[in-house]
Parts: sequence; structure tokens; C-alpha cells
Amino acid sequence: MERTEIINKIHAVLVKILKHNRFEMRDDLMATDVEGWDSLSHMMIITGIEKDFNIRFKLKELNKLKNMGTLIELIESKL
Repeated sequence: MERTEIINKIHAVLVKILKHNRFEMRDDLMATDVEGWDSLSHMMIITGIEKDFNIRFKLKELNKLKNMGTLIELIESKL
């Protein structure tokens, strides 16, 4: 799967969960940069990504995430 496809699928999950698209998908994007991305929505986003990509994250992997770029890399490594 191409990086652009991954980004588009993540974007769709974020919009679905957060109910807005007032953010720019970029590698240095962090949850704190996005309105409404709190701890509860974070878990919903991670669950949505796992479902849409048919993958599973380990807690250890999630704890290492720093920003959108590292999330994309993690997804790429699992596909």
C-alpha cells in the first residue's frame, strides 16, 4: 500500500471520530495539535485504524509513537 493511501485512510478515521477536518495531515502532527483529540478519542482512533488496516498494535508500539510520521511508519511496517 502506498504512503498516500495510508495517509488518506488515517485521515478518514480521524474525520469520522473527531467529526471535523480542521487539521493538516503532516508527519509532525501530534494529538495536541488537533481539536477534540483527547485520550478517549485517541483510543477510538487507534481502534479505527486497527480495524481499517486489519492490523493490531502492541502497547509497547503505541507508547513509542511521537507523531503522525511515526504512526505512518508503524502501519507501513505491519502491512
